[in-house]
Amino acid sequence: MDFTGQKIGQRFQQETKYARPSYLARTAEKTAEPASSQIISLPAPSLETEPNFWKVLQQRRSIRDYTPAPLALKELSNLLWATQGFTEKAFSPWYRTVPSAGALHPIDTYLVVNRVEGLDLGIYFLNVTDFSLEMKNRGDFSLQIAQAALDQDIAREAAVVFVWVAVIHRSRQKYRQRAYRYIYLDCGHIGQNLYLAATAMGLGCCGIAAFFDDEVNNLIEVDGLEETAIYLASVGKKGI
Repeated sequence: MDFTGQKIGQRFQQETKYARPSYLARTAEKTAEPASSQIISLPAPSLETEPNFWKVLQQRRSIRDYTPAPLALKELSNLLWATQGFTEKAFSPWYRTVPSAGALHPIDTYLVVNRVEGLDLGIYFLNVTDFSLEMKNRGDFSLQIAQAALDQDIAREAAVVFVWVAVIHRSRQKYRQRAYRYIYLDCGHIGQNLYLAATAMGLGCCGIAAFFDDEVNNLIEVDGLEETAIYLASVGKKGI
């Protein structure tokens, strides 16, 4: 790839990507089924006062063992609201559960759904504004996401894998090359909220920063330049 003319932030993002060595073979990929623009409205989140917030902080761990049990759609809804939900629809900006530099919110959420009640297996996109999921591709992508995540089984065994994608221009139009710093910080806020929400709900969560960037980008069908995956996380029912 020709990086001529790219500035320092863009170069850093591209040149720190992991790429699979040519001698490491991959399993042949299955052809995805067209999703026919299926939209699934998410249930409203349940905002109980328990458990104690300080206990949640104390109990937070990276959990890598999951049972085969599916997540309930209500549980997934709570996790999505915790990571990017609206807390107040003010005139400008609309406030979310996570902070963002300049309130620009450059991170989009994709899901690789392996086991969620009420959802077909497939790849979904979170529409934040109307709190719904749009199916992008139907099918079992558990093996592909695990292979893309440096062959980590947690991505295959999880009920769902969160894929956070940076839409670079949202931040760059204001912050130029410094936008890349803010994008990584913004995604960190989102990841921590997922950890805490999962812990509060008795679920297991584990962040995944080691992945072949463009294999993930290709799987969710973003270009890897202006829209690029920067962080993953697996979630499931905790194993024994």
